[in-house]
Amino acid sequence: MRILKTRNLDMKSSARQSSRSFGGNVFLGTFLFIMGFLFLFPVLYMFNQALKPLNEMYMFPPRLFVQNPTLNNFLDLNRILANTLVPFYRYLYNSLFVVVVGSVGHILIASTCAYPLAKYRFPGSKLISDLIVYSLMFNATVTMVPNFITISKLGLIDHYSAIIFPAFASTLGLYLMKNFMEQIPDSLLEAARIDGANQFRVHLTVVMPIVKPAWVTAFILVFQALWVNTGDKYIYTEKLKSVGYMLSQLASAGNVGVARAGVLAAASVIMFLIPAVVFLLMQTNVISTMATSGMKE
Repeated sequence: MRILKTRNLDMKSSARQSSRSFGGNVFLGTFLFIMGFLFLFPVLYMFNQALKPLNEMYMFPPRLFVQNPTLNNFLDLNRILANTLVPFYRYLYNSLFVVVVGSVGHILIASTCAYPLAKYRFPGSKLISDLIVYSLMFNATVTMVPNFITISKLGLIDHYSAIIFPAFASTLGLYLMKNFMEQIPDSLLEAARIDGANQFRVHLTVVMPIVKPAWVTAFILVFQALWVNTGDKYIYTEKLKSVGYMLSQLASAGNVGVARAGVLAAASVIMFLIPAVVFLLMQTNVISTMATSGMKE
């Protein structure tokens, strides 16, 4: 009986696979290619602009692809950065320190809070869960003034913590991980406790690997948000400022004009590359399904 059922399922599967005509496959492939190009177009445009000499950037009619690629824009950017009061590597260190500490700290704190909210019922747990959902409705601009007042009262102005601590308190990662943890069968956690694992070990060795797609997604989102955060409202000392702030000042300088257009294009590529590399390294976890999706109590 099992063999017959398996054969019937295979026949149905093959019938479904052959239901699409050759023309349908061509249309679907063409549609996906067009949509992929549209999503990739801004990236291609940015890299082409960075490699264009100045005369091609203002050519009319404009050309999408560079005719005579050059690295002069990046060399000019390097010369400009070499004359700044604070070395470029200091700006880069500030940005990397903030995004790494802020992103990793957010995952640790959010996952630790999400686990009891997802797997235990205690007085006020429902209210806390509702507040987490409501907090997602508020734009960062709305909370800017309260955040500044709080950071000022804590004495964190002009310090890395002024950017890192708000990242710790972000509720997006908490919301994602809580929803994923709620799908983990309680029997799986109970089996780990019977084997002698305490709550922290269950959380780190059982729960966190299962909800990896959730915390990797949260890591990428927080990383990108911190990378583009200039922190100019909290950080005033030049040697503590980020790459984003330095490049934004370069873009808004009064003497930029036409001559610096290529330099700004090169700076845009630098700002884009690090978050893009982080996303490419972790994208398989973002789109992967949850390991326990097929598990039942």
